[in-house]
Amino acid sequence: MDAYLLDWVNLLLRWAHVIVAIAWIGSTWLTGFALFTVLYLYQASTFLIDKSVHAWSPAAAIAAALGFLVVFWFVYDAICRMFGQRSSGDRVVGALVAGFVVVASWLACQLFAGRAAFLLVGAMMATAMSANVFFWIIPGQRKVMAQMKAGLAVDPVHGQRAKQRSVHNTYFTLPVLVAMLSNHYGFLYAAPNNWLVLALLMLAGALIRHAFVARHKALVQARRVPWEYAAGGVFALLVVVVWLAPVAQSRSVQSAQAAQVKAVSFAEVRAVVAQRCVMCHNEQLASKNLQLHTPALIAQHAQQVYQQAVVLKLMPLNNARRSPMPSARCSGAGSRRALRRTERIDMVSWFDRPRSRSH
Repeated sequence: MDAYLLDWVNLLLRWAHVIVAIAWIGSTWLTGFALFTVLYLYQASTFLIDKSVHAWSPAAAIAAALGFLVVFWFVYDAICRMFGQRSSGDRVVGALVAGFVVVASWLACQLFAGRAAFLLVGAMMATAMSANVFFWIIPGQRKVMAQMKAGLAVDPVHGQRAKQRSVHNTYFTLPVLVAMLSNHYGFLYAAPNNWLVLALLMLAGALIRHAFVARHKALVQARRVPWEYAAGGVFALLVVVVWLAPVAQSRSVQSAQAAQVKAVSFAEVRAVVAQRCVMCHNEQLASKNLQLHTPALIAQHAQQVYQQAVVLKLMPLNNARRSPMPSARCSGAGSRRALRRTERIDMVSWFDRPRSRSH
């Protein structure tokens, strides 16, 4: 439980750090898309596709991922055009866009690997933010300046549209950031109903951002600061924290389960680690600064092996086995045979018997 709570502290501190950095430095869509292309599209079979979620070809997955970015922008833009200028238009647009984001989150998590799905939802919203600036905010400002220089009456629609899209970008910022940061935390994107986890995290971000917007407005108007929005965002975060918290089993349940699992020797587990893990965690190549090529190192990192391979089922990457081709190692290009259920059960038995972890 302590490690779990530490992960939450790590996530929230990273989120706050990036928010502050962007507030001062800014960000670009181009570099983000370049990273997404290199890490996810170029290596689609490894990072974009999870065949236990949806089995399809890399080309189809890449096309669908790019489609998310494009379709979200066109649907979002159409909603703003159709309803933005109507009575209570801001509320209608907000509700429709929020609903569309939730649907997109659900669909992404049904089609792509959890890590890629979370990142893709953040990327589609970031795409809309950049498009807002490129197609509406900057052009609107230029048109207003041109009309003023020509001595013409300024059309207020340009300012209204620019303000609308600027406000949307304000509310998109924190949800986008948490979606981007989430790929460091397997307990989020590997959770059951992970789409709902993502939706709640983004809701928390939007509520907290609204709290700051409302605070500024309240201070200008000398009114009470409505901190209840921030409280709502914190409550949404706490719901996720409690929901995903590991459940501690009673000693009697643990004893009963241990009695049903056959004793596993360290040699058996070491054979699995050698075939599944050492290809990426050895003296020459230590992914995540983790080495598992000796008995002492396996025993030292037993908790991490158990967490990644048994609890989260995130490793080995794409369930690859040792390939005779060096270039296939650690790229997911090796055999696609999944880590067998019996192998995971053996790891459970080994981890639950501390005395067997090193011999």
